[in-house]
Amino acid sequence: MVKQKIRTNIALEEVRNMPIEDAKKLGAMMLFGEKYGDSVRVITFDKDFSRELCGGTHVQATGEIGLFKIISEGAVAAGIRRIEAVTAANAERYFLNQLEELNEIRNPLKGAQNPVKAVAALQDEVKSLKKQVEQLVNEQAGALKGQLKGQFKMVNGVNFLAARLPLTDAAAIKTLAYQLEQEVGNCCIVFGSVVNDNPQLTIAISRELTEAGPKLHAGNMIRELAKEIQGGGGGQPFFASAGGKDVSGLDRAVAKAKDLV
Repeated sequence: MVKQKIRTNIALEEVRNMPIEDAKKLGAMMLFGEKYGDSVRVITFDKDFSRELCGGTHVQATGEIGLFKIISEGAVAAGIRRIEAVTAANAERYFLNQLEELNEIRNPLKGAQNPVKAVAALQDEVKSLKKQVEQLVNEQAGALKGQLKGQFKMVNGVNFLAARLPLTDAAAIKTLAYQLEQEVGNCCIVFGSVVNDNPQLTIAISRELTEAGPKLHAGNMIRELAKEIQGGGGGQPFFASAGGKDVSGLDRAVAKAKDLV
């Protein structure tokens, strides 16, 4: 509707110092909450389209506005919404920027004529690959679980396991720790790994060991071990994790865990 009115090139009609009562009779739009004097300025762009009280500036005809593009819309108060738009040269710049971004998208898509369809196809491919990677990680974790079960050692009455894992997925490492804790029981598990090129430590402890003395506390342990990887972390008594900066300290942290138990 706005674009159509711009193209119609409606001329400005301006009346200054009109008595406010006369303006009301004309049906001029007045904003709730605004304070108006006895005399007002009435702006009209086609008496059947837009007539309002205004103290601002205006074009001499709607055609001067040129391009018009809404760029946002949202609520500003109860029952009140705000529309923001760009016009003229600003609208031209907006469209040019959009075209530049579209061309940047098209380039890696090898000039696809339908970039939307091409991007959608890529998204589907990424989802499929993610599922495959997730499946491979779970299979790798499953194979590791069998090996790790045989590496538990009794330390101070606790089934203890400390190991550096080849896994690089934090969620898979957490799941593996929980599964081993459930299957072995009465245990303290400490894993070191490298996730996104950064060292990570994970500790899982059976709940009975966190409640009966002498108690173990994963959160306290992780904070001490994280010093070896120049990092920090925390968590609950039965599970904690930490990240750091120094990958070279990962083996030291894993070895140190036994001393804490």
